[in-house]
Amino acid sequence: MSENTGELDATQAALAAEHAAVYGYGVVGGRIGEDRGAEAREAHAAHRSRRDQLYRAVRDLGGAPVAAAAGYALPFEVSDSTGAVELAVELETRLAGAYADLVLATTGEARKAAAAALREAAVRAARWRGHGEPFPGLAEYADGGR
Repeated sequence: MSENTGELDATQAALAAEHAAVYGYGVVGGRIGEDRGAEAREAHAAHRSRRDQLYRAVRDLGGAPVAAAAGYALPFEVSDSTGAVELAVELETRLAGAYADLVLATTGEARKAAAAALREAAVRAARWRGHGEPFPGLAEYADGGR
């Protein structure tokens, strides 16, 4: 596998994660309370923008961008504001993982962009959660390495 193939695969995976996040934030926005509605709308817009950037990055790498699915299975039922917040945390946590993989697979400006996206996902997850987590994007270290 060439270096470019690894970068393309990681970029496609991040794009797929952003497609899922855009869908998921549609659910979050429909269930979140008014007190956090602006936060959900801001996150939704940010993920649409990242999705579009990744779409272009895949094309620049010579790939055909993965398409969004018509729908996505949610990891749990979201019936109220509490569930919407939990879903937002889950979406951002999954994105952090995808962006951590992208950081590993890229160099230069692409790595800087992936690191910025990882940071943004970690900050959003911390805001939704109410506290930060160690090693965002690295699930194997999230519980302190235990």
